[in-house]
Amino acid sequence: MLSDVDIKKALENGAITIEDFDENRLQPATYDVLLGNQFMTFDRHLTEAIDPKKPVDKFMNKIILDKKDDFFVLHPGEFALGVTHDFIGCDDEHCIEIMGKSSLARLGLIIHTTAGFIDPGNSLNITLELFNTNSLPIKLYPGMKIAQVAFYELSSKAAKPYGHKDLNSKYYGSREVQASQMNKNF
Repeated sequence: MLSDVDIKKALENGAITIEDFDENRLQPATYDVLLGNQFMTFDRHLTEAIDPKKPVDKFMNKIILDKKDDFFVLHPGEFALGVTHDFIGCDDEHCIEIMGKSSLARLGLIIHTTAGFIDPGNSLNITLELFNTNSLPIKLYPGMKIAQVAFYELSSKAAKPYGHKDLNSKYYGSREVQASQMNKNF
């Protein structure tokens, strides 16, 4: 796992990417990432069930908050997709883990349900799987610290980094919130 010193070195030599790096967000072994302004929610009234074999885009609303004081309310027991403001990536000798912030977890916010790993070779604005476990709604503001990322050096270079022609790299280089593309696995 890279320390703050190693993260800065890796940025300098191009092993990792953090667009608009802000040293004030650098922690001892992680980097705080900000919430972007794009969200996606399911229109429950449009379908009886989610079928992983079929695209889900037509059952989702994309929400873009573009005013300075806009916020997104995540209600109790509700799920939404969000995206990081930060574009983050790594070469084929590093990988990234995204984790929630303790202060937000103490409010009942889960920022990823299972997808907390960014493969070697990928660079993207990370799609977040937001879930409110609290009994009260939670307001989310674009630009707020939403998560933290840790960078790891692999023991050897990946033979087929994410985006390789032999892989089904569905989210490679994504710049906006993306719905599931599980259907492409069938």
